[in-house]
Amino acid sequence: MRDCPQMFDRLTTNAKTPLYNGCSSFTRLSAVLKLFNLKARNGWFDTSFTELLSLINDMLPKDNVLPSRMYDTRKMLSSIGMSYEKIHACPNDCILFRNEYAPLDKCPKCMTSRYKKNLVSSKVVWYFPIIPRFRCIYRNEQDAKKLRWHADERIRDGKLRHPADSPQWAKVDHDYPNFGKEPRNLRLALSTDGINPHGMQNNSHSTWPVVMIIYNLPPWLCMKRKFMMLSMLIPGPKQPGNDIDIYLAPLIEDLKDMWNESVEVYDGYTEETFLLRAMLFGTINDFLAYGNLSGYSIKGKCACPICEDNTDWMRLEHGKKNVFLGHRRFLPSKHRYRGWRKAFNGTTEERRAPELLYGDKVFEKVKDINNKFGKPFARDLVTSGWKKKSIFFYLPYWKSLYIRHFLDVMHIKKNVFDSVIGTLLNVPGKSKDGIKARLDLVQMGIRTELAPIKKGKRQYLPPAAHTLSRKEKKLCFVSFCKELKFQKGIHQTLGT
Repeated sequence: MRDCPQMFDRLTTNAKTPLYNGCSSFTRLSAVLKLFNLKARNGWFDTSFTELLSLINDMLPKDNVLPSRMYDTRKMLSSIGMSYEKIHACPNDCILFRNEYAPLDKCPKCMTSRYKKNLVSSKVVWYFPIIPRFRCIYRNEQDAKKLRWHADERIRDGKLRHPADSPQWAKVDHDYPNFGKEPRNLRLALSTDGINPHGMQNNSHSTWPVVMIIYNLPPWLCMKRKFMMLSMLIPGPKQPGNDIDIYLAPLIEDLKDMWNESVEVYDGYTEETFLLRAMLFGTINDFLAYGNLSGYSIKGKCACPICEDNTDWMRLEHGKKNVFLGHRRFLPSKHRYRGWRKAFNGTTEERRAPELLYGDKVFEKVKDINNKFGKPFARDLVTSGWKKKSIFFYLPYWKSLYIRHFLDVMHIKKNVFDSVIGTLLNVPGKSKDGIKARLDLVQMGIRTELAPIKKGKRQYLPPAAHTLSRKEKKLCFVSFCKELKFQKGIHQTLGT
């Protein structure tokens, strides 16, 4: 804590002050922390917590030093890095009322009032500064040691077990050697998506939490709740969409400062002060949030941000959706699947893989885009291509990364699993093999033996290669249950 003497003095004073004269069980700090943990665990409102503090104050001796209001509690806990900023925002997502816009009462772009009646802000963004929280993590001796795991304890056998084994990690070390030679420098991931905090299905409210993940940690700790840092809370009721860059500005500024200037931090493991730097290694999101963060239109016929105009697609007339085919062109030129007609679309594949957009090629496409943020402004209808220059490009290293946005494993595994198992077991509503799919095959001129057969008023679907009998379905289900129990036992053993 040598890097912040005032905070250290406040914490020391509160940690040594007895709750009341003669009390040996609790100090002012320990009592507040235990009560605040109860509040967080049980979801108490601020009003009820204030009433509880007032009641406990009346029960304790008159010379007690327990805060009597929620406001005093927050002010006290802000000393240990739990502070936050409430930033007013334009209701139409045009600007944040900060920096040069801080004194304004109206949005200078759409002229919408900053306040509702009684000077209540129309929209408030919550920002939880990341620098004080990094300082808190490094002050803890055990946590500071874990943040060096990727350099001191990682197995280096050429297998991909951790982000530190990836080519991108090595590229950062090569391109920025001053950053890479300090193993304590942080490599972070950002994840965000819309949630409904009210838990009501008939309410379309969408709030967007922005969570930071630390990749320096061991893989079994990266996604633990303790190390997942809520850095921003973007309120609803509507999602920010393409205007999310407006809200990410405070976070990006801190990340830029941590890259350019570094921050003085005390390391509890080595018991020394060092200059901490941090970088954003990438984002983790589903495909819809991918479009919002990257600025690419992920709808329409050219929905792949890597292939762009070279995206291989077709429209299914009966299924009423776009499908993206042509994946055989990414195989080696002599791969047997390229000539396998019957198993695919009835033709051989002789095309080469398209040139993919990696590294600074994307930056060259977006660098001249004039961003227009805010819901009221009319925009040209974009069906494909880049809509904006993402705010992430203000980070000096962002354009040089191989891959900037990662698709989250949860959505991929769940969607693939649902589709495969639902089709194999012929689960109603989950199977991808139905009358519409068979009719689309007929229209494409492939798998003609699977065409629907009319028998009276009903249509019969001939069995496909994946069709299972009732006995085979039971065996498949039992095998799946055994595998699920086996994986659950592994996770329990590893503590993940």
